[in-house]
Amino acid sequence: MITAIVFVNAETARIPEVAQQIADLPGVSEVYSVTGTVDLIALVRVRSIDEVATVVSDRLNKVPGVIETETHVAFRAYSTHDLEAAFSLGAD
Repeated sequence: MITAIVFVNAETARIPEVAQQIADLPGVSEVYSVTGTVDLIALVRVRSIDEVATVVSDRLNKVPGVIETETHVAFRAYSTHDLEAAFSLGAD
């Protein structure tokens, strides 16, 4: 399994709909709205590097409202913590 982390800049007024459209793409496991220099972070989990290219270049980049993306491919995971728990704020 290959994991790619995609930083997405989107048109400000369209961030929620862009996030949902990206989340609905096959191969995208999660999309987070974040603070900082990017608007969204998408996690792509697929079986091959070619599939990363397909998801990001052929689908994600073509979502209306996406301005720019930057993709980082993960080499190794150093934590086995549940991602849902890691990103859950204030939950017990």
